[in-house]
Amino acid sequence: MFVVAPFAERLLIRDLPHLPSDRRAAAVDVVVARVAGLPSVTRAGALLIGIVHRLLLVLPATAPVRDALARVPLPFLGDYPRLVRSLAYASIWERWPDTPVSP
Repeated sequence: MFVVAPFAERLLIRDLPHLPSDRRAAAVDVVVARVAGLPSVTRAGALLIGIVHRLLLVLPATAPVRDALARVPLPFLGDYPRLVRSLAYASIWERWPDTPVSP
């Protein structure tokens, strides 16, 4: 999914910079598969919100806005990073429980 994968990749790079790239790619694949398996209405909503976040990845000078959205609990927009984070983290710590948490 062109919307979910880049966002998940960037989020994991930011949250877990010491995670090896092969493990990060595997976690991103899990996130993409889980979002693809959501019920149709939920998936459509997640993808619609994901498009907003995807635009923030590709537009210039939006990194501070993107990072703020990833940290604050805004309804809907803030839920997307939490969805991606929860799916990725569950996958990572289920497979590789020794993964270090960055300070």
